[in-house]
Amino acid sequence: MILLAALRSVLFLLWMLVTVVPVATAVVLASIFIKGTPLYWMCVFWLRLVIWGARVICGVRHRVQGMDNLPTAQEGLRAVLLASKHQSTWETFAYPVLMSHPLCYVFKKELLLIPFFGWAIGKLDMIHIDRSKRTEAWNKVAEQGRRFMAQGNWVIMFPEGTRSARGHKGKYQSGAARLAIVTGTPIVPIAVASARCWPRRSFLLRPGVIDVSIGQPIAVQGRKPDELMREVERWIEAEMRRIDAQAYT
Repeated sequence: MILLAALRSVLFLLWMLVTVVPVATAVVLASIFIKGTPLYWMCVFWLRLVIWGARVICGVRHRVQGMDNLPTAQEGLRAVLLASKHQSTWETFAYPVLMSHPLCYVFKKELLLIPFFGWAIGKLDMIHIDRSKRTEAWNKVAEQGRRFMAQGNWVIMFPEGTRSARGHKGKYQSGAARLAIVTGTPIVPIAVASARCWPRRSFLLRPGVIDVSIGQPIAVQGRKPDELMREVERWIEAEMRRIDAQAYT
C-alpha cells in the first residue's frame, strides 16, 4: 500500500509540474495586459487541475459544510477575513477552488522565488511579507489588507503561522484578529482535516476524504485581539475534534 501511495504521489507531483509551467507562463504574459480578478481566475484554473489530480491520481476527495456562512454574490462586496486551521498544502490550493469569491492570501515572500508558481502569484493581489521583520510585516498586512478589503476582497490567514501535525495545535497568533478589528471585518473560522490525506512536510498523499467546516462569522466590534483570537481558536480546535475525532483519541 505504501509503495502504491508513493507511486501515485510521484505521478501527482509530475502532474503539478507539467501543468504549472504553461499556466504560470500564460499568467505572467497576461499580466502585461490585465490585472486583478481576471488574472486570479487564470491561476485558479491551475489549482482546479491540482485538486482534480489529487482526486483522480491519489484518491483524495473532499466534502465541505458551512458554505452558507459565507457572503453570497447577492450581498455585494461584503468582505470577510477567513481564519483557517493549517495542516497541509492541500488547503492553500483548494480554498480558491472552493470559494466563489477571490481570496487574498497573506504568505511569506520566499514563495515568490519558486519558479513559475511564485512568478504567477507575484502578479496577484496578495500580501507577501518578510517574517523576519515583524513590525514591517504587520504594517504591510494592515495597509494592504485594509485596501483589499475595501475592494470587497476576502483576506485569508492561517493563525498558527505554519502547518501543524494531525491531532496537534500550533500557537495561534493574533494577527488575523488585529487586522479584522482595524478593518471592522468579521472573522470566519475554518477547520480542515487535510493531514488525514496529505501530512505536513510530505508529498506522500493517502486516499481518503478531507473534511472542511466553515463556521459562522464572528463580529469584531468592541473586541480585543487576544480575546477575539481565543474565540476563533476554541471554535476551530473543537471543530477539529468533531471532524477528525480519530486524530485526537
